[in-house]
Amino acid sequence: MMKVEEIDAINYKNNEATEAKEKVVLDETITLTINNEISRSLSAIEDSLEEFAVGYLFNENMVNSMDAIKKIEVNGVQINAEIDDTLLKTNETVLCSDSAGGWRSKIKHVNPVQSTFQVHVSELIDRIEELKDNAEIWQATGGTHVAGIVYKDQFVVKEDVSRHVAVDKVIGYGLLHDFDLSQSYVIYSGRMPADMVIKMTRAGVPILASNAAPANSGYNIAKKGNITLVGFLRGQRCNVYNNQNRVIFD
Repeated sequence: MMKVEEIDAINYKNNEATEAKEKVVLDETITLTINNEISRSLSAIEDSLEEFAVGYLFNENMVNSMDAIKKIEVNGVQINAEIDDTLLKTNETVLCSDSAGGWRSKIKHVNPVQSTFQVHVSELIDRIEELKDNAEIWQATGGTHVAGIVYKDQFVVKEDVSRHVAVDKVIGYGLLHDFDLSQSYVIYSGRMPADMVIKMTRAGVPILASNAAPANSGYNIAKKGNITLVGFLRGQRCNVYNNQNRVIFD
């Protein structure tokens, strides 16, 4: 079921104002509680919350294997997770929004992604169009970010009001469905700063592609993490940054 509702609005067009009903995305306050002691609340769409929780735990450096996740329970907008807390005791685990301080650009140690995966540029061009075609809530409201993960012939798309949550959901989906993330790529709508690129390194995804641009912090993390960035992916154009050998042009 598409998570939208209608609200009253005034539509102004061609010098004329008319009353209208407009669709908006229905977001909720989602709460993720970890080991009954850490709580994280955020605005998100009440959809694919198990996938979100798995992706979040990996991308925030709280776990590094599925074996470390003991249980995830979703009850409406409440998510309860039990995990092995080994990584919670490290210095680089984050318990709040990464975008608030841009701290990820200052991470000193990044484990580089080891992958020989390659993709043809024509596939990336086709996938960015498919991403838009599959973004039902975005088409209806314009109020979401869209992310997709590609593994072999599988292409899974998720939407959310937060680009972070959308990416967490597709990575979580891949982990829950036994995708080899080292042979996958993520494609999404939005900029590519450090806080997004580090998600790829922690998940082990070698390529991040977007219709938008990288930030310098994202470019630097991509160099440290051995990630290929593909930006300005629209129409028949794109820019490829770092490890350009992963994208086939001929």
